[in-house]
Amino acid sequence: MTTIELSALRHLWLIDLDGTILKHNGHLDGQDTLLPGVQAFWQQIPAHDMIIIVSARPPAFRASSLAVLAAHGLRHDDAIFGAPQGERVLVNDIKPRGLQTAIAVNLPRDTGLADLRVQASTV
Repeated sequence: MTTIELSALRHLWLIDLDGTILKHNGHLDGQDTLLPGVQAFWQQIPAHDMIIIVSARPPAFRASSLAVLAAHGLRHDDAIFGAPQGERVLVNDIKPRGLQTAIAVNLPRDTGLADLRVQASTV
C-alpha cells in the first residue's frame, strides 16, 4: 500500500488516463475498462481539489474518453489530450516552512489504484 500524505491546503491532481484509470489502449478496441480501485481512490480526493486528466490519446478521443469517466462518476476539472508519451515532469517550489509541493507516484501499467491511499492533514 502506498500512502500519499497531503497538507490541509487545496491540491492539484494530474492523473494519467491510460494504464492508470482505464485499461491501456482500451479505446482502440472499444473496450475502455475502469481499472481496480479507481472509484474508491477518487472518493479519497478532497472535494475542493482540482483534477486534471492527462492522456496521450489523440484529441479525437476526448469526448468518448471523458464520457467513460462520467459514466463511472469520476469528476475532473479539465483534461489534456494529445500529451507526449514520454515522462511527465512537474517542477515546483518548496514552501518557506518546508512543505514540498511536488509529489509523484509511478504505478505498474493496468494495476489500477487499489493500493494507493490518500491521507490528508486536517491541520
